[in-house]
This record gives sequence, structure tokens and C-alpha cells, in this order.
Amino acid sequence: MKKKNVAVVMGGYSDEYKVSLKSGQLIYDSLDRDLYNVYKVVILKDEWYFVDDRDQNLPINKADFSVTLESDYKVKFDVCFNIIHGKPGENGELQAYWDTIGQKYTGCGFYQSALTFNKKDTLAVLSKYGIPSAKSVYLRKGDSYNADEIIAELNLPLFVKPNQSGSSLGISKVKVKEDFAKAVDFAFAEDDEILIESFLNGMEVSVGVVDFNGETIVLGITEIVPHKEFFDYEAKYEGASEEITPARIDEETRKKVEEIAKKAYNSLGMSGFSRSEFIIMNGIPYMLEMNTNPGFSPASILPQQAKIYGISIKDLCGNEVEKALQKN
Repeated sequence: MKKKNVAVVMGGYSDEYKVSLKSGQLIYDSLDRDLYNVYKVVILKDEWYFVDDRDQNLPINKADFSVTLESDYKVKFDVCFNIIHGKPGENGELQAYWDTIGQKYTGCGFYQSALTFNKKDTLAVLSKYGIPSAKSVYLRKGDSYNADEIIAELNLPLFVKPNQSGSSLGISKVKVKEDFAKAVDFAFAEDDEILIESFLNGMEVSVGVVDFNGETIVLGITEIVPHKEFFDYEAKYEGASEEITPARIDEETRKKVEEIAKKAYNSLGMSGFSRSEFIIMNGIPYMLEMNTNPGFSPASILPQQAKIYGISIKDLCGNEVEKALQKN
């Protein structure tokens, strides 16, 4: 049987590209070489390039997402393994482009990707399915707002966060009114839309969900214990948090979290890796967001959960490629 060509596509346009390169390396190393010819493709703002076996960079032809090697041999990919965090791989842009040129890829489609990248819209859709979230106020850049009214509605402390940004960038926890305007400006530096959310005083958990061998499964529930005020970029990627898998919750709560995480995944018509964040307060899981291309470096939560669940990274990644090959 002829081996399929798989491009592991990594990088991205945001500060998360460094994490994506690590995630891409793990997937590149893990895919079965008996089944696939595995290649690296890096997408950055300034250039899209293929990395050859001598670590030379060759340009990607954007007309059909191919590469021409020095021998004038053109390589087309049977599947693109999308592991870009943030734009353009986690907001639907890349998927829409691949759909246009007929390129198969892993993970969810452009609609699910674009929707889940927008926290406000995701939570609004999921509320129709009975999935609770924090009380919030939405602002666009340039909107006038009354800090006193917002604080009166949501109470202090509260969170201010970009509506469309990954990796907890631009988030602030506001404890006193004097810090409110600064937090709003900080969030607007990351995105033109922001969410101001009421504080949920409970345990934060991160839940990995994937469709594996035709079934939606919860890989694990990880308890997040930040060493700082909350689970920000530093806590997420620079070791300033403790991640406990499985989370220290009772059986009834575990079942409730698993049920809601699966319901959210299936309600949105998801496919591929996902990691949802919840705050459990008084036994009720409140959803914060869903990530469709979560971190996949060796230190990331999803690979740790898969290991505990008993699925190897090789099988987890191979499952994604096989699903993508079967797409129309």
C-alpha cells in the first residue's frame, strides 16, 4: 500500500507560534512512518514554507498547497495535520482556504473553528443547550461604557479578557475599580472585542475531548492550581501552575463535567482535538471556552490526559489522519 503524504502544519500569526512549533514537533515525531511520509510545513505571517530533510526552507505554492523540491518533483499532501494555535489555524481562516482548494485536513471545519475562537458566540450557542457560563458584558473597541454600571452588574472581582485570543493573553483579574480602565485597554491591545465576566469562585478544570474510533470520549479532567491569581499565559506555558490529572472531584461531579464537556463537543458538531475550560462552583460546571487546537507539546495537558487514559500519542495522531483521509 502506497504511503500517504502528511504535512504537519505548525506556526501561526500570533505569539503562540512558539508553542505550536513544539506541538508540531511532537506530532511529527509520533506519526507512524510505516503508514505515512511525514513532512513539516511552517506558516508564519511573512512566509509559508516546507522544511526539507536538510532543514532547508522551500516555499509553499498557495495555489494548491504544494511544494516543488529541488529535483523539480512536486509534493502534494493527502492530509494536512493542523496544529496551529491561534490565527489562522484556529479561527477558521486556514480551513476555509483548504476547503476552497480541496485539501483534506485534520480537526474541525472552518465554521466550528471560527465559532469556538469567538468566546461570546460559543457561550451564546451553548447556552441554548443548557450549558451555563459566567454573567458577562461584551464591548467592541470604541464603544462607550460606564465602569460603575458594569461593576454594579457583575460585582468585583471580575475578569476582563479578549473575546478572540488564545493562550490566556490579555486577561486581567480586576479587584478594585481603579484597575478597571487599565484592564480594558490591556484586553483591547489583543483584540477589538472584549468580554467582561463575573468571577466564578470555584475549581478550574481543563477537559480533553476527542472523537476516537467513532466515539466521543473524554480523555481526562485536569485540575488547574495556578500559583498566580489565575491561569494566564505564564501559568499555562511557563510552569506557574500545578496541573493535577485526574482532578480531585467526587464521582458525581466527574460524571457531570464529562457529560457537559461531551454535550458541548457534540452540540457544536466538533471533530478532532478539543480542550474545554470550566469552573466548578457548587457542583455545577460553568464553561469558560473551548480550544479546538490546544497545546500538544510534551508538557501540554491533552497528551498527558491521553497517556493516563491509555491512548498512545501515535494512535491519537494516527486516528486524526485516518479520519481526515475519509472526508469527502
